[in-house]
Amino acid sequence: MKHKLFNLLKVLAFFALGVVIFWLVYKDQDIDRIKSILANDVNYFWVWVSLFLGLLSHISRTIRWVIMIEPLGQRPRLLNTFLAVMVGYLMNLVIPRMGEISRCGVLARYEKISFTKLVGTVVTERIVDVIMLLLLTVVVIVTQFGKLIQFLENNPGVSAKLEHITFSPGMILALIIAIVSFYLFRRKIRNSAFYHKIQGVMSKFGEGLRTIRTMKNKWAFILHTVFIWLMYYLMTYVVFFSFEFTTHLSAIAALTTFVLGSFGMVAPVQGGIGAWHFMVIQSLIVYGISKADGVVFAFLAHSSMTGMLILMGLISLSILPFINRRKSESL
Repeated sequence: MKHKLFNLLKVLAFFALGVVIFWLVYKDQDIDRIKSILANDVNYFWVWVSLFLGLLSHISRTIRWVIMIEPLGQRPRLLNTFLAVMVGYLMNLVIPRMGEISRCGVLARYEKISFTKLVGTVVTERIVDVIMLLLLTVVVIVTQFGKLIQFLENNPGVSAKLEHITFSPGMILALIIAIVSFYLFRRKIRNSAFYHKIQGVMSKFGEGLRTIRTMKNKWAFILHTVFIWLMYYLMTYVVFFSFEFTTHLSAIAALTTFVLGSFGMVAPVQGGIGAWHFMVIQSLIVYGISKADGVVFAFLAHSSMTGMLILMGLISLSILPFINRRKSESL
C-alpha cells in the first residue's frame, strides 16, 4: 500500500512540475493574441504534414523493434507491435518512462514473448537513440556554437544545472561508496539468494541487449534508426512553415531547436510538458524570434504532437483485445 501511494505521489509530483514549468512559460502571455494567431494566422497544412511524418516515424520504430526481437526466436505480428508502441507513447504521457515498460508488457501478453527479454531490446533501442541524439548534438555544437553560448547566457539556470550534474560531489561520493561496499562484501553478496535471482533476470535481460549483435538485418536496423530521427527532426522543421515569423528560419536553426527540445523531453515530466516548451522557446529566441511568437509555436507544435499520441494510444488500447480475440477464435 505504501509503495503504491509513493508511486502515485511521484507521478503527481512529476505532473505538477510540468504544470508549474508550463505556467511559468505562459503566465505573462497574451492569451487572446495566441488564440487569434492560432485561429487566423496558421497554415495548418504543415501541421498535418508534421503529424504524418510522426506517424511514419512510429511505423519505422515498430519495424525496427521487430528486427530486434527476431534474434530471440520470435517474430511478433507487425500490427500488435505497432499498437504496443502507441500504447507505450500514451503511457509516457501518464507516467514518465512508463511507456517502455508498458509496450513490453503489451507485446509479452499478446505475442507470448519473455517480458524481460523485451525490456532488454528496448534498453538497447534507447541506447542507440541516445547515441543518435548525441551525434546530432555534436553537429549543433560544431555548427552553432555561438548560438549555444547565447542560449546558455540567456538561461544561467540551465548552465548551472549542467555544471551541477557534471561535477556533483554527492554523485561522485555515492559512486565511491557503492564500489567500496561491493568490494568489501562481494562474497556475501554473491552467495545470497537475491543475487542469484537478479543474476537470472540479468541473463534474460542481457539476451535482449545482445540482439543488436545477432540480428540478421543490421543495415535495415541502421536505416530505420536514421529514418526515425530524420522524421523527428522534420516534424519540427515543417511546422516552421506554419507561421510567417518562423518560415524564414534555416534547416540548421530547426535542428538546433529540435535537439534542445529533445533534451526538454528527457525531463521527468509527462510528455515533456513545460520543459519542452521552455527549451524550444529559448532556442527560437537566439534566432531572433520574439518570446511571444516562440510561445505560440511551442504550444501548437507540442499540442498537435501530443494530441496525435493520445488519440492513437487510446485507439490502440481499444482495438488490441478485439484483434487478438479474433485471432484466438480463428485458431
